[in-house]
Amino acid sequence: MADWGIFIGFGFPVRGREQKASQVFGEAMELWGRLQQEGELESFEAFFLEPHGGDLGGFFLLRGEQDALGRLRASDEFQRLTTRAQLIVENFGVVGAATGDLIAQQMQLFLEAAGELA
Repeated sequence: MADWGIFIGFGFPVRGREQKASQVFGEAMELWGRLQQEGELESFEAFFLEPHGGDLGGFFLLRGEQDALGRLRASDEFQRLTTRAQLIVENFGVVGAATGDLIAQQMQLFLEAAGELA
C-alpha cells in the first residue's frame, strides 16, 4: 500500500488560456496513466471542485511509495509539465503528503514533540 502522495492543486485557467489548460490537463492524465502502468505510481485521481468562493478549482492526488514519487518530482518530464501548468492556470501548487502507514509514524512524532514542549 502506498505510503506517500503528491497533491497537485490548481485554480482556474488564465483567461484566454482555457484551451491550453485543457491540453495540459490531458497531458498530465496521460503521464499519470503511463506511470501507473509502469508501476511508478500506485494510483492517481483527478478532482474538480464545486464552486465555493475559494482559489482551489481542482487537484490531482497521486499515490505511491515515497522514493518513487521523489524520483517523479525530480524528473525532467514532471518539471516540464508542472512548469507548463504554472503558466496557464492560477494558484498551481505541488505538495507531498504522508498517507497509509506513515500517518501513524507522523502522529507518533507529533505526540512526542508535543510531550516535550508541554
